[in-house]
Amino acid sequence: MDMKYFNYEHLPNHLQEVSKPIGDLANTLNDTLPDGPEKSAGLRKLLEAKDCFVRAKLD
Repeated sequence: MDMKYFNYEHLPNHLQEVSKPIGDLANTLNDTLPDGPEKSAGLRKLLEAKDCFVRAKLD
C-alpha cells in the first residue's frame, strides 16, 4: 500500500487531530509487520476507517 494516503500534514489542525494518530499507527504497523496479504488488507481497512473518522469531524 502507498503510505502517502496516511499523511496528515496537509490537513487543517482540527482534522489532523483525527488523522495523525491513525497515520502514526499505520506507519508503525507498516514498519513492524511482515509484508503480505493480511498486512495489506489491514492497512486498507485502516485507511477506510481514517477516511470515515475525518469525514465525521467535518460534520
